[in-house]
Amino acid sequence: MGKVTGFLEIDRQDRRYAPASDRIRHFREFVIPLSQEATRDQAARCMNCGIPYCHNGCPVNNQIPDWNDLVYRGDWHNACTNLHSTNNFPEFTGRLCPAPCEAACVLNLEDIPVTIKTIECAIVDRGWKEGWITPEPSAAKTGKKVAVVGSGPAGLACAQQLARAGHDVHVFERHAKAGGLLTYGIPDFKMEKHHVDRRIKQMEAEGVVFHYGAHVGVSMPVERLTEGFDAIVLAGGAEHSRDLPIPGRELYGIHFAMDFLPQQNRRIGGEPIGELPPILAGGKHVIVIGGGDTGSDCIGTSFRQGAKSVTQLEIMPMPPEKENKAQSWPHWPLKLRISSSQAEGAKVEYSISTTGFAGRNGKVEKLLYARVDKALKPVPGSEGELPAELVLFAMGFSGPVESDVLKELGLAVVARGRFKGLDANDRDYRVKARPKVFAAGDIRRGQSLVVWAIREGRQAAHAIDRFLMGRSDLPR
Repeated sequence: MGKVTGFLEIDRQDRRYAPASDRIRHFREFVIPLSQEATRDQAARCMNCGIPYCHNGCPVNNQIPDWNDLVYRGDWHNACTNLHSTNNFPEFTGRLCPAPCEAACVLNLEDIPVTIKTIECAIVDRGWKEGWITPEPSAAKTGKKVAVVGSGPAGLACAQQLARAGHDVHVFERHAKAGGLLTYGIPDFKMEKHHVDRRIKQMEAEGVVFHYGAHVGVSMPVERLTEGFDAIVLAGGAEHSRDLPIPGRELYGIHFAMDFLPQQNRRIGGEPIGELPPILAGGKHVIVIGGGDTGSDCIGTSFRQGAKSVTQLEIMPMPPEKENKAQSWPHWPLKLRISSSQAEGAKVEYSISTTGFAGRNGKVEKLLYARVDKALKPVPGSEGELPAELVLFAMGFSGPVESDVLKELGLAVVARGRFKGLDANDRDYRVKARPKVFAAGDIRRGQSLVVWAIREGRQAAHAIDRFLMGRSDLPR
């Protein structure tokens, strides 16, 4: 381990944010990194526990105590190598992951976990700065050809692992750029897109071929996949947004979050905004329905567009400010968290159920609501209304869109807990009844985190490699 008494002597220190009054004026990242010396001190706090619960807390099983020790000793290069041994894209997770590893840290029993996410981000950012992160092309080719449909984090991780194993990998993406929700969903103020762009360049140098504007089953025939590849990986995500079919839903000004957020990302990226008319929050009273990360992304984007006010509604009750460690640790706890976007001035209301919308001339002007009890039943006499000139649905995703590619492959999504996904287990990731079709990421497990997508992509690549090379018990 690093400094034996580090966790006793050094206080927890994390990255800071630029002031809200400054950061809402632009769409750039606003997190202020720690210095190398401060990062080294934070790494010294790692206890190197006999049972490192952070390993299991991290979906990709990062070897956290190992690279904490390397950072403490000043061996940043080997720390970068170690970090990449389990995670293809630590700059993504270092910016976007909610850090379940920190919730699992033993020091979290005292509410002072090691700043794992901050250290991870510092390692990979220095790796890029120093030129340590380079293409890793395979020395030999297998002659096997794999198609990956979708270039989100699951598809990218899967494609990179397969290319490094020597397979000929082609990624088919219906949009103009790779990245999936990393590019078209996550706002630039949370992660600027040059982080994605340089990974794509690295993967291209490793032999991965990207096909853009290739909407399989629409602009590109499915037969091109089924007849020309030895394996097909479906990594199209879970983009079927939850709707709210209530009175007034047809009024103009009510939109899905995933109609609103990609438009702003395209503006910044210099792309056409798409077929829908511009959705802008400037000068409007904005209501965001849904209390998760997508809702927070809508809040931050609305403020940067000049919204008059932003209110976020959540049907669930307000969580406790502090979790019961004895009941929750080392698992991810349910507790009150204030996102950076909420802290920019949003009003957050809990235990609110939207009952309808009202407006004039076909445009929404008011949101009608009722407060609910713990059973989510309306409380009599609690009805009210809020000014609403733009309403954004950010209530999550129910599963993958049942697209033409799934229909033509004879596939259907099935219920998997709260979500729907393709019927493929997490042992071989192969879709049932289709010998060479595999699924990874949200399209398989339902709406989840970027770190889970990376894990799924890596694990699926391992299963596919074994299948292609005859090292698996799967029929070929």
